[in-house]
Amino acid sequence: SFPESFSIDEFDKIRKIAFLMANTKSAIKNIRKNRARYQQNRAVISRLKTLEKKFHSAIDSKDLESSTLASKSFISALEKATKSSLVHPNKVSRKKSRSANLLASLKS
Repeated sequence: SFPESFSIDEFDKIRKIAFLMANTKSAIKNIRKNRARYQQNRAVISRLKTLEKKFHSAIDSKDLESSTLASKSFISALEKATKSSLVHPNKVSRKKSRSANLLASLKS
């Protein structure tokens, strides 16, 4: 998650400088809020990637039941991520369509 040119120590120094640059209480609070939101958003995006990988591995194993369950959980998570504007609606539509096509090809 860190750029390769930065070590963790350097990143902490930069973050502390940014924190010290805040001039008001509200700016400091916004830094805290942004950090918390960033971590939550990263967790959701990571979960989406994991669910997609599970879906594709279920498709590769040619198991219709597990593929259907994996598809449902993946699509549900995508829709929830769209509500909070983490994923673009067109991307969700594309992923849903491709998932449906993969499932249909598995059924035939």
